[in-house]
Amino acid sequence: MLGDGRLPSGGYAHSGGLEQAIRQGWVTDTADLHAFLRGRLHTTGLMNAAFAVSARHILGDHRSLAEVGDRPADTTVDEMLGDEIAESLAVLDAELCARTPAPALRTTGEWLGTLMLRSMQRIHPHPLLENLPKGLQQPLVYGAVGRALGLGAAETAAVVLHEAVTGPATAAVKLMSIDPFQAHGAILSLGEELDAAAEKASEYETAAARDLPALSSPLSDFAAEMHVKDHVRLFAS
Repeated sequence: MLGDGRLPSGGYAHSGGLEQAIRQGWVTDTADLHAFLRGRLHTTGLMNAAFAVSARHILGDHRSLAEVGDRPADTTVDEMLGDEIAESLAVLDAELCARTPAPALRTTGEWLGTLMLRSMQRIHPHPLLENLPKGLQQPLVYGAVGRALGLGAAETAAVVLHEAVTGPATAAVKLMSIDPFQAHGAILSLGEELDAAAEKASEYETAAARDLPALSSPLSDFAAEMHVKDHVRLFAS
């Protein structure tokens, strides 16, 4: 459910770059869609999953377990989470942004992170989510959600990877006028690769932020910048 576009966290409004890929003629049929999803899984998906796992690890020892209503009104974010943890999250966020060269994608990542945090604060109230710094990129919020829900590292990574391919596959039904079973069949065909990628991402749990993967997809960066300049579009990205 967490990686499903139907969760009220804004994912339904994004195609993960698929709309622009179709407009540019890079994706024209279901075979191209499968290749697009596979590429997204092993680049953006795996990188984001590794960052989510790292954020989950950083938040493992947070000290703010008191009920939200019990904390002093003037308590700062740093005081709630601890200076070291707040700083580690800021560094992690900066490292992810450095690996996301397209300004449009950084803006989208922050917006989706904000919406995810807001949704989960209502669906599953938890002190950790209430105390989380604002404006973090979506993968870091996924890491916090994974920690709040008691998910393991590989489980948290699996959610991020699922979201990376499910969003475009769902959008493909509208953009390509294909049967929903064809779109989701492409996801099912990637099942083993999704599981393997989740395990691989979990191996970065204790890695330093600077050592996390930097898996680029240049066409996606170009497409994102072209997309924001289009006046007629179905999806925000």
